Amino acid sequence: MVAKAPQAAPAAPALALGLTLALVGAIAFSAKAIIVKLAYRHGVDAVTLIMLRMLFALPFFLAIAWWTSKPRGGKPVPSLTRADTLGVLGLGFTGYYLASFLDFAGLAYISASLERLILYLNPTLVLLLGRTLYGKAISRNQLLGMGISYGGVLLVFGHEANLAGADVALGAVLVFLSAVSYALYLSYSGELVLRLGSLRLVGLATTVACVCCILQFVLLRPVSAAFAVAPAVLWLSLLNAIGCTVIPVLLVMMAIERIGSGLAAQIGMVGPMSTITMGVLILGEPFTGWVLAGTVLVLLGIYVCSRARRTLPG
Repeated sequence: MVAKAPQAAPAAPALALGLTLALVGAIAFSAKAIIVKLAYRHGVDAVTLIMLRMLFALPFFLAIAWWTSKPRGGKPVPSLTRADTLGVLGLGFTGYYLASFLDFAGLAYISASLERLILYLNPTLVLLLGRTLYGKAISRNQLLGMGISYGGVLLVFGHEANLAGADVALGAVLVFLSAVSYALYLSYSGELVLRLGSLRLVGLATTVACVCCILQFVLLRPVSAAFAVAPAVLWLSLLNAIGCTVIPVLLVMMAIERIGSGLAAQIGMVGPMSTITMGVLILGEPFTGWVLAGTVLVLLGIYVCSRARRTLPG
C-alpha cells in the first residue's frame, strides 16, 4: 500500500478563523431548539412553525443553489442528471424536511437539552446504518462508545420522564426518528457530495425541503392562517431561518474548507453544552446532576466512536 502524504497543517490565521467559524456555527445551530421552544409559548403548532422557518429561509437557499450552479474559475459545473435529481429530491425529503419536522414536533414534549443529546447520537446511527446498508464493520471500541452515548441519553430521559410524564416518551421517539432520518441523509449523500459539491447539494436539498414544508402547510392548514400568529412567532421564525439555519450552514462549510471536517466535527461537540446553557438561561430549564452526567456520557461516547473510527485500518 502506498503511504499517503500527510496533509499540511493549516496556517495559524486560517486555523484561528476556521476554529472561530466552526464554534459560532455550532452554537448557532444549537440555538434552534431554544427558538422553537420560545415560539411554542405563543400557541403555534409544529406545522405552522416549520413552514414559517422554511418560507423565510427559501430565498437564501435558492440563492445558494443558483450561485453554486455557476462555473467558477473556468471549470464547468456538472449538470443534473435524472439520477442526480431523484437523489436531491430524496435527500431533501429525508435529511431536511422529515428530519426537521420530526424534530420540531418532538420539541413540543421534551426539553431542549434532551433534544440536543438525542440528536447528538447521529454519528452512532450512521455507524449502524453503515453496518446495515453496506456491511461495514463496527469495532469493539465503537460499540463501547455507542453504549456510553445511549446510556447518557437514557439517563437524562429517565430523569425527565419522572418529572414531565408520559409525553416525554413521545417527544423522545419523534426526535430520535429525526436523528435517524438525518443519518439516512448522511449515509446516502456521499456520492452526490462528490459529484455536485457539498454546498450545492445543501442548496438544492434544502430548497426541496422548504417546498415540502410549505406544501404540507397548504394541505393541512388554511392558507389564511399562515400569518395568523403572534408577531413574536414571526420574528422568532425569521431569526431561526437566518441565524440558526442559513448562517450556520455557511459558517460550518467555510470552517471545513479551512480546518477540515474532522476538526470541525470536534468543535461541534460544543453544541449540546451550548443548548443546555441557553436552555437554563433563556428557557429556565433545570440544570441538574442528571443532565450534566448524561451530557458527559454522550460526549464521551461520541469521542470514543470517533477515535475508534480514525484508528481502523484502511
